[in-house]
Amino acid sequence: IFPTNSGNKEITWMMLEAGAETDVVNSVGRTAAQMAAFVGQHDCVTVINNFFPRERLDYYTKPQGLDKEPKLPVKLAGPLHKIITTTNMHPVKIVLLVKENPLLAEVEALQKCYRVLDLICEKCMKQKDMNEVLAMKMHYISCIFQKCITFLKEREDKLDGFIKSLLKGRDKDGFPVYQEKLIRESIRKFPYCEATLLQQLVRSIAPVEI
Repeated sequence: IFPTNSGNKEITWMMLEAGAETDVVNSVGRTAAQMAAFVGQHDCVTVINNFFPRERLDYYTKPQGLDKEPKLPVKLAGPLHKIITTTNMHPVKIVLLVKENPLLAEVEALQKCYRVLDLICEKCMKQKDMNEVLAMKMHYISCIFQKCITFLKEREDKLDGFIKSLLKGRDKDGFPVYQEKLIRESIRKFPYCEATLLQQLVRSIAPVEI
């Protein structure tokens, strides 16, 4: 908890990579993230909430049960992990991370990746210590990957066309309508209706006109 209270993001990240558990509580029943939020160290909260150990992703690079093939090719694990752990959730940033890696920027690769993200999302919601934030993040990235697939299949300008659509503003005020609709659609498609986070998001967004 000490590095989170002091606001040291680098040490917080190093401790997480070394195996520090995020759900352990202190003497007053608070986790490191809760204590960091309490003292205003929101960068550390972001680091903790976005941390996803590489070994949890590597699990999907090995055949499980009756599977003959792994759900995720080993070559995709590194590029996918980079996107999973990013703290910049702007859809354009995520598409750029896909675009800059030739291994990822293919329909078949993105199909495998978004299916794995959906499995991780499900696991986050069904495990004993439910993690709604991480589940929502995995679902959101999965939705962006699926939209990438649509552009790769249907548009000549492919991912460049997707980025242009996300950045294009409407005539009267420059507001990026397509981007807003994509984000709202991803929230609407979140499959766990009972999630507190989903209900909070819906209550916040529903009354606001695009």
